[in-house]
Amino acid sequence: MPDSNSVEILINYFSNILDDYTSETIQAGVVNEEFGYYQLKSLPIYAPGLAIDDVVWAQYKATESMLVYRKTVEHSGNSTIHAVVLNDLNDPDVMIGLFENAGCLIKKLNAKYFVIGIPSSIQYIPIKSLLDELKRKKVLDYAESCLSNKHQYKNISMP
Repeated sequence: MPDSNSVEILINYFSNILDDYTSETIQAGVVNEEFGYYQLKSLPIYAPGLAIDDVVWAQYKATESMLVYRKTVEHSGNSTIHAVVLNDLNDPDVMIGLFENAGCLIKKLNAKYFVIGIPSSIQYIPIKSLLDELKRKKVLDYAESCLSNKHQYKNISMP
């Protein structure tokens, strides 16, 4: 249950998957209400480019009757991965357990879809290796929807 320092922020964005504009609401804590700064307190289910603990600027929009995301003002260093289970033979709870044991945060939407939050305090390469292994085995597919500077691997050779 949200506390008195908790707000909901509406995030509108274009979904390449849906090929349309869509939105979702995310819980946030007040950082500086005067400036409209809020810290995300939940993992984004679909919204790209956001991670838990990012500080965002949001403004109240009367047509929406709520705060609406405008831009990210401070990246947390955390990353967000969206994962899709590829068939009913694979138990998502087993996969979720692997990522939780590695120190990740999880938000399960349903039996086919979950979000992985990777804290800035852990290395991404072991998580990436696990994701790639599960993808090679056709267990899941994933999208790196928000990869922090700390978790970038493009210039690192993978094991």
